[in-house]
Amino acid sequence: MLRNEGKNYKMTNKQSKLKVGDWVEVRTREEILLTLDRSGQLDGMPFMPEMRAFCGQRFQVYKRAHKTCDTVFPVRGRRVREAIHLDTRCDGAAHGGCQAGCLIFWKEAWLKPVSSNSRKVSFVSIESLVANGKRGISPSGCTEADVLAAAQIETAPDIPIKYVCQATQLPYATTTLEWWELSQYIEDYRSGNVGLWQLICGATYFLYFWLSCADIGLGRPMRWFYDHFYFLWRGCPFPRKNGPIPDREPTPVETLDLQPGELVRVKPHQAILKTLNTRSRNRGLYFDAEEVPYCGTTHRVLRRVDRIVDERTGRMREMKTPCVILDAVVCRSRYSECRLFCPRSIYAYWREIWLERVEPEGSVSLAAKEDQMAIR
Repeated sequence: MLRNEGKNYKMTNKQSKLKVGDWVEVRTREEILLTLDRSGQLDGMPFMPEMRAFCGQRFQVYKRAHKTCDTVFPVRGRRVREAIHLDTRCDGAAHGGCQAGCLIFWKEAWLKPVSSNSRKVSFVSIESLVANGKRGISPSGCTEADVLAAAQIETAPDIPIKYVCQATQLPYATTTLEWWELSQYIEDYRSGNVGLWQLICGATYFLYFWLSCADIGLGRPMRWFYDHFYFLWRGCPFPRKNGPIPDREPTPVETLDLQPGELVRVKPHQAILKTLNTRSRNRGLYFDAEEVPYCGTTHRVLRRVDRIVDERTGRMREMKTPCVILDAVVCRSRYSECRLFCPRSIYAYWREIWLERVEPEGSVSLAAKEDQMAIR
């Protein structure tokens, strides 16, 4: 059941144990309002205005959000209660047009089962929601206007707006989860988030990584072996390397003016390393180990990114050098010890100098067309 604790409703039934691929339906706006406090939150997790467009729709579970990564404080793993990820992302409409496209967290109280599920899944009943509310408004008094107002905080005319979203609130909607807690990896497997081979590869990589970093004189030969034999475990070159450019010296830039829908190829890892400084950054943007598996692969540009909400401050940040995100190219958390197998699937940011255009099959470049005309 749901109980009014003076702040918001708490789920008292056991976690439903939804698995990847299960079908759910997002409750109506009126039903979801019954679960929220006056800040538009449930257990500290905001129901954002951008989420209203998904109400009443059916989705398959993308990942069980039993854990996540906190990017507000020093990056770390965090435990999440009774939440899942659907294939739904925030469009930033109520948050200043933020272009990060974060994967949305859905509390299980905001969902209901679909009869086509092959397994029985227990949810908070609609009767429990209705019994605690009146005319679609919870006893807390939360309305759609409250949800919209909670997304932005104006302190003074000369101070930038502070935005409140699921990303900025993660530290307050989650609890501590240490990397060595084995139960999380069991949950990764049982939920369908991660396959058995991925678990084995993850454990093997970190054992190998720690040994290569240990002061026993094996670091260089171990990394050489990794770089030359990674194909044996269907992996990629050793992902944690720094660039050669001194920290305070400028890094190179290239402007391709890439547009949504264009086909691009990610350059080889060695080519990208040449554009990075000794802290693995190009003009302030970090090239993460999670991006290495995409090197050499081809993808379509999803959109250009020049403004995102800073999770630490809640303020909008304008990028001096815009970057791009690629369709379906996200962080898989395969090489990050404090957040291994995090299901948050954050889009990877790419500098244009790390990419190259790919001509569609059958297309002829302008130079080739001019050559053909000259021959005729």
